Amino acid sequence: MTDRIADLDTLDAKPRRRPRRNADQNRAAILKAATAEFATHGYAGARITRIVTKAGSNPRMIYELFGSKSELYVATLESALGALRTEELTLDLMHLDPLDGLLKLLDFMSGHFERNSHLVSLLRSENMMKARHMKKSARIQQMSSPVLGMTTRLLARGVAEGRLASDIDPLRLYVMIAALSQFHCANVHTLSSMFETDLSKSEWRAQRRDDARKMLAAYLTRGRDEVGKS
Repeated sequence: MTDRIADLDTLDAKPRRRPRRNADQNRAAILKAATAEFATHGYAGARITRIVTKAGSNPRMIYELFGSKSELYVATLESALGALRTEELTLDLMHLDPLDGLLKLLDFMSGHFERNSHLVSLLRSENMMKARHMKKSARIQQMSSPVLGMTTRLLARGVAEGRLASDIDPLRLYVMIAALSQFHCANVHTLSSMFETDLSKSEWRAQRRDDARKMLAAYLTRGRDEVGKS
């Protein structure tokens, strides 16, 4: 009898209403869901219906806050890259020895890409579309300038102190650091299958990171007499 009364009470109980969210909370929930959707399915395969379901929102809210699927995708790219740039700029590198500072930048980027596989997926997808959406974002272009400036200043100080090779281009160096940080992440499944080794294991990645540090240090500190040799 008690159980039956409990069942009746349950039937009579009103469903809980979802707490009302403000625009910032709705935007954050939609961006989180969109990041997972675009990272998993790419731009073409992503579906607004799945995004609103995961976000607990509705299509009207997406178009009200972002304007279109394309603009939501750009906002997702900005959010993912913005997180990387924000963390990069919190790195206290300028007081370090130039070589140590650049190696610390490599350590940070390696860890960030390994922790944020969605960013690797988003960048891979956007590259396949020749950065069509990224080109629409002035914000993404502005994000890169401070980091490149930091790299330039570390290099310049290292050259002035006679500690680093003098022919290193800051942009090419940053691209090299990015490549050393994410190639294994972007290709983890294919490489793991081809060589029957799990490249996602922490032990393998720690060894790879150590190899990358040695390679970068050797490149940055090579003798002046070796500059220009193949």
